Amino acid sequence: MANGVRTLLVWCPDWPVVAAEIVLGVPAAEPVAVFADNRVLACSEAARRETVRRGLRRRDAQGRCSRLIVVEHDPGRDARAFEPVVAAVEEVAAGVEVVRPGACALVARGPSRYYGGEEAAAERIVEHIAQACAVESQVGIADGVFAAGIAARSGRIIEPGGTAGFLADMPVEALERPELTDLLRRLGAKTLGEFAALPAGDVLTRFGFDGALAHQLARGADHRPLAVRRPPPDLAVSETYDEPLDRVDTAAFAGRVLAERLHERLAGYGLACTRLGVEAVTADGQELHRVWRHDGLLTAAAIAERVRWQLDGWLTGARRNGPARPTAGLVRLSLIPDGILAHAGLQPGLWGDAGAERERAHRAFSRVQGLLGPEAVVTPVAGGGRSGDDQIRLVPWGDERSPSRPAAPHDDPIPGLVTVPVLDRAIAPDLPGPRRFPVPAVPAGPVRTRPSTGDGAAPRESPGERLASVSHLRLITGPQEVPAMQSEAPAAQSEAAADDGAVAASDVRPESLEPARPTATVVVRGRKARPPLLPPWPGRLPRPSPAMVLPQPIPAVVHDETGLPVGVSARLELTGTPTVLTVDRSAPLPITGWTGPWPIDERWWVPEEARRRARFQMSLADGRAVLLSLAAGQWTVEAIYD
Repeated sequence: MANGVRTLLVWCPDWPVVAAEIVLGVPAAEPVAVFADNRVLACSEAARRETVRRGLRRRDAQGRCSRLIVVEHDPGRDARAFEPVVAAVEEVAAGVEVVRPGACALVARGPSRYYGGEEAAAERIVEHIAQACAVESQVGIADGVFAAGIAARSGRIIEPGGTAGFLADMPVEALERPELTDLLRRLGAKTLGEFAALPAGDVLTRFGFDGALAHQLARGADHRPLAVRRPPPDLAVSETYDEPLDRVDTAAFAGRVLAERLHERLAGYGLACTRLGVEAVTADGQELHRVWRHDGLLTAAAIAERVRWQLDGWLTGARRNGPARPTAGLVRLSLIPDGILAHAGLQPGLWGDAGAERERAHRAFSRVQGLLGPEAVVTPVAGGGRSGDDQIRLVPWGDERSPSRPAAPHDDPIPGLVTVPVLDRAIAPDLPGPRRFPVPAVPAGPVRTRPSTGDGAAPRESPGERLASVSHLRLITGPQEVPAMQSEAPAAQSEAAADDGAVAASDVRPESLEPARPTATVVVRGRKARPPLLPPWPGRLPRPSPAMVLPQPIPAVVHDETGLPVGVSARLELTGTPTVLTVDRSAPLPITGWTGPWPIDERWWVPEEARRRARFQMSLADGRAVLLSLAAGQWTVEAIYD
């Protein structure tokens, strides 16, 4: 199964009939049928003895049972009547999810461990529902909600791992999809096992998306996990005092202790609060309550400070025309957090988001600018560019923080794409993934390494020696590992680069594989027009961005396994495998992984501003990763990854 969760499902037979008895007073012991769209939706046991079945038309059902009591279906009535049953289940087992009125599910692991087994837990739940609600119920346990629902109709407990075998003998009508069921029977698939044996791809092609979901259910794999409601944790803290607190200093000390306890409890759950409720009970039974609100997160010191202020106001009664102070001291003090937020990812500003701290910082920065000039205090603004050094623009403090070169959002590499390292020039395997790049065949036998020229490019090679550019380094871009990907330049562009010896500019990823960016539609003079998209900046580095961009690149040398410097040919082929990196005058460092080259030829139409280079990402044996650039035969370190 997809999620592998043991599920306990509570099923109340003929629930629409039971709900009609609870709400409308209809006697369920008599022949009763609930109709929806002029067909029988549910019927009582007495009606079934009169051959009344689900799906019958009203005229046919009344013809079979002349004293049949007819009730119209009301989903709201069923849901209201089922709420006490859910509450009764939640009294003995936490985390209940209502599947539909008449059926609810929960994870079986907790109740089974508490009551000493799955069978004991099922008996305890059925017994409690009968005592609390006077409702008959049955329990089924299996691997998944769908299988547990079928098992509940016969009150069975399916062994772990036996769900697929249990479902194999069930008829296809258990899917409760009449059109699909009729089609499957005409095709010869009468059981869920026969339906599950069909190839998943053929099922999707023939029956569509809904058929594919039904196929997953037939194989015992629920297409969605059980999303249960967990009871919220009790975060409030309170303390009772034998001696009444009638002095402000003693009450403030007690409040500080409670504030620290509250902060530790919130931190234990990874939470923080923005509002604080302070409750106090006096010796005479008087109850006092106030709620304090804060713009940011309430720390332990901030909580203790507000508690002290509130206790001071209560015990001194210092407000003009306000109520008098309590007639007795405080014997109970409680702190109730409100406005709960997840603390992870909520980062306040360096000097606060609002208030006096921000104004004070603004005045200080303005004073420094008045003494040293506007460029003395600057803030970074991210914009468009292909490297870390040209994507950031420093803006003087107080100026508009707008990028000089706007760009589209930086997309992540394609998830799930796996690259294959091509280390042997005599072998060119196919690349897996959603798109396969053609790799020309390379004749077997030794290939001579040609010396590189002065600009880092080797002489032209024959077409048989061309090799596709493939990544060798896997990058971490989030919660999952996503390999970096190198695109292959178009054939015409590669041929042009080979003719004039220049490095062709290409994007990091093929444009055909980039996700479509949403565009906003505006109305101009009664017509719809689409605003121009921001430039995607072909050749931009993929994520993650470097942690530190060096102000001045550091000279370096990359050697292959033979000790020769590594270069890049005009066809974007390395003259050797990067093995050792020497940065400036430091000791050589082994290279454990690399990806590239990523060629760019910037501003070639302006000779004095033109810049042509090939970039690489390399991971070193000491755990660091660097961004290298090769231009005019010279290696340099441009940035360092964290």
